[in-house]
Amino acid sequence: MSEARGSHPPTLLTLVARELRAIGVPSRGQRVLVGVSGGPDSQALLHVMARLGDRMGFGLEACGLDHGLRESAPDELALAEALAASLGIAYRSARLSLQAGANLMARAREARYAALHNAAHQTGASWIAVGHHADDRAETVLMRLLRGTGPGGLAVFGARQGILLRPMIRARRSDVLRHLERHGIAFAQDPTNQDRRYLRAAVRHEVLPVLERYSPRIVQHLCDLADDVEALGLPRGQPGLGRVHLRSLAKAAAGGDAAARVALPGGAVARLDLRSGRVLVEPSGPPRLPRTDKPEKPDGR
Repeated sequence: MSEARGSHPPTLLTLVARELRAIGVPSRGQRVLVGVSGGPDSQALLHVMARLGDRMGFGLEACGLDHGLRESAPDELALAEALAASLGIAYRSARLSLQAGANLMARAREARYAALHNAAHQTGASWIAVGHHADDRAETVLMRLLRGTGPGGLAVFGARQGILLRPMIRARRSDVLRHLERHGIAFAQDPTNQDRRYLRAAVRHEVLPVLERYSPRIVQHLCDLADDVEALGLPRGQPGLGRVHLRSLAKAAAGGDAAARVALPGGAVARLDLRSGRVLVEPSGPPRLPRTDKPEKPDGR
């Protein structure tokens, strides 16, 4: 919903508070582990969550992760540790071990989330909060489209996935930067965010600016698309669930065939739950593909 003419846009604090109320967590007395890097997004998130923790009655811990890929990472994490100390938040850090090679960014992401889940278990935190915002989400939707994906691949960066929370997902990057400036919070810039050899940097600095010239609300539109796909309940990241399988299930639904199954690579099957309208992926049983022709006549045996 757009703001009334002459009114000020909601602050980052307001946007995060709204999102936490919308998803209904964390509860009073629970602990949240905030993943930090010293960058603008996580610095803003840590500061906002500290303010809201006092109001809403949840506790915080901060966890900084050094992927071992850049010499400047320890200095960047020092900014996160200093901010945590100024807010009275316990801070811990871990160094990950990643080898150079293919899919480095994907491997770094997987290692990061694994380390955060481990730290949450060690500290007794019920939730993990990370600093993704609306611009990150829009960029990821475009990246999935550019690389090729089925419909389920567009349901990226939900506000809550398991114990993972993205409280800033309704905020823009400009909201984050305004908050940092308003409160005088120091932050570091990851140089890879400017390196256009990486697809995300190219989308951020080249693709999105062009799209915004033709559609100033393109970030909102892409986020709305991700919300709409997420509401359909399509499995995220399910290998092999593509357009052909979804079209087959759609034919089955049109014919009222609630028992239709589509075999997927890896031994799973997909079926359409006609009550909820959701595509469900289950362990493999004898696959029964949606019928698209007339049944065969009995062979008389």
